[in-house]
Amino acid sequence: MIRLIHLTKRFGRLLAVNDVTLEIPAGEIFGFLGPNGAGKTTTIKMIAGILQPTEGTIIIDGKDLAEDPVGAKQVTGFIPDRGFLYEKLTGVECLQFVASLYSMDQGRMEERIRELVALFEMEEWAGDLIESYSHGMRQRLVMSAALIHEPKVIVVDEPMVGLDPKGARLVKRIFRSLASKGVSVFMSTHTLAIAEEMCDRIGIIHEGCLIAVGSASELRQKAGAEEHNLEAVFLKLTEDPRGAETGVRSG
Repeated sequence: MIRLIHLTKRFGRLLAVNDVTLEIPAGEIFGFLGPNGAGKTTTIKMIAGILQPTEGTIIIDGKDLAEDPVGAKQVTGFIPDRGFLYEKLTGVECLQFVASLYSMDQGRMEERIRELVALFEMEEWAGDLIESYSHGMRQRLVMSAALIHEPKVIVVDEPMVGLDPKGARLVKRIFRSLASKGVSVFMSTHTLAIAEEMCDRIGIIHEGCLIAVGSASELRQKAGAEEHNLEAVFLKLTEDPRGAETGVRSG
């Protein structure tokens, strides 16, 4: 569903993403981990079509993002860590606006908005102005907007930022439900416990290079730390990335 082929991004002399090749099948929740400045957000912005790669290819549901950007974005939902919202709109008006960008017909738009308002438990405040929303409420609205067109791929940067435990549990349930229906989720997070709990596979990027890909158990084996939690594995692999190259590197 998502294919990255020799994906590279340079900013002047800085090589932010270095020759990343990876494949995410339909229905997989893929966690993307790395230290600050490792290239996570740059990679996510390229997949979402916000940044153009210096080299390489991005394929979304069989569509080359460079050759068919509209087609690729039609099947992609992007959830940034800090989404922009028009504060003088109500939640419902915001969803109507986003739905219109995807040329949804009126009947399906209204039906989809009702579904998402119920799914994200927003009934009480969907008619309020966004300027009155808490951060957690805004995050739920951003996620709803990203799902309005029923994308096949969801690209999300730090999904649990600002959510209380109830909201975080709701989002986990929604992502898992979407994956069970064949939606692919590419998720960047700094919260290792969330990655271990939610993700089918995890990729670790370090200094722009994808140094390890696998399930949590495969990463433990790769790091020679089967008894350790994912935090210990992450630290070991990123502190000695050359040691990771001898292990599993699938994609």
